[in-house]
Amino acid sequence: MTETNESLWRAPFAAEPLDATVTIPGSKSLSNRYLVLAAMGTKPVTLIGLLRSRDTELMMGALEALGVSCVADADDETTVVVTPPENGVFRGDSSVFCGLAGTVMRFVPALALYADGPVHFDGDKQAYQRPMGPLLEGLRQLGARIDFEGEPGHLPFTLIPPEQAVGGSVSIDSSGSSQFISGLLLGAPKLRGGLRLTHTGEHLPSLPHIRMTMADLGAAGADVRMDGRTWTVAHGDVQLPQQVVVEPDLSNAAPFLGAALIAGGTVRVPNWPEHTTQPGGLLPEYLEHMGATITIEEMPNGARTLGVTSNGVIHGLGDFDLSAAGEIAPSLAALLVFADAPTSLTGIGHLRGHETNRLEALVTEIRRVGGDADELADGIAIRPVASELLHGAVMETYADHRMATFAAMLGLRIRDIDVVNVETTRKTIPDFVGLWSSMLG
Repeated sequence: MTETNESLWRAPFAAEPLDATVTIPGSKSLSNRYLVLAAMGTKPVTLIGLLRSRDTELMMGALEALGVSCVADADDETTVVVTPPENGVFRGDSSVFCGLAGTVMRFVPALALYADGPVHFDGDKQAYQRPMGPLLEGLRQLGARIDFEGEPGHLPFTLIPPEQAVGGSVSIDSSGSSQFISGLLLGAPKLRGGLRLTHTGEHLPSLPHIRMTMADLGAAGADVRMDGRTWTVAHGDVQLPQQVVVEPDLSNAAPFLGAALIAGGTVRVPNWPEHTTQPGGLLPEYLEHMGATITIEEMPNGARTLGVTSNGVIHGLGDFDLSAAGEIAPSLAALLVFADAPTSLTGIGHLRGHETNRLEALVTEIRRVGGDADELADGIAIRPVASELLHGAVMETYADHRMATFAAMLGLRIRDIDVVNVETTRKTIPDFVGLWSSMLG
């Protein structure tokens, strides 16, 4: 591995099969949900194994702006004590910086309903392109006033909370992101009349993430139910247990486990949960369909280590509905560039509204290295090409961490892949380059 200049990183080429164990940091999705729920409670909560990345730092910074205390253990920064405001009222006349973190810009505004003054929200310039309208419309229906400072339905804006957050019925179209639903659900228990939330659109992306939100609310004592496309949350206290352990981020395991298929050999990930609400929990099943051998080793401490072994032959998936785990689409796309048959990944049209338009970005970068891909109305089609047609290139990442890991995966089998701004991986993996290099020995 060499850096060609300050902005490019040469992705390592795998000269031999892998034999590696990679410890994956905590789940971003769970970390930021637990941080919000801890802030909603009345007693301090200790989060163990919390992901420390840009997105979680932004979430802690947002909560601290609202008067929440987030203090890391002096000896282990992944152990963080979260203490909510003494009176349960969040600090108004404050400013929240969201960066490019979807969970921050879409989860924290609901907390501002309970602030004692206006709360200003801003973020990275690229975040101005990410849709916020349905969430903000839901908050408006709950009595908030939203003053936009740029394009309506987008950052930046100021939320002026109602005199009293009374709750009631809300209807929004959450077709663009499940985070609109999750954001409203997370803030709902403090509404005096609870919440009845209805999704009006035809398509609902990433239902597993909504189920994750519901499970986390339930763990905090909330009464939340789903009936078709309607959710009800009863008014009541929420309080996470005194200590909560964060699972490893299973979607962030995808590039590493997928590397075993591209390079051949075996990659193991410790602490794989037996049961999980993370969409990444579906990854072993998908990799098995693609030709990998999956093993589970029970460790003496009760933990489980997942192993993925491959001879380097990757099978295509045909017409494959990925709606249950769209966030791992870039990792699967990298594998499918080297597959033995075409694949159409569908059910992931909402990826156009992530950190970048991921479908367009994936097609562009696959073609950049000589591959064959097209956008579909609701996904992406990838067709195999002869290996000699694939070639090195400077690959863009679009400030999107999953596009950076996608490029690194391609570099395992395509020489001379240079990656622009690999540091964008710090969004969810603090030391991706170090972990990736260690995996290759």
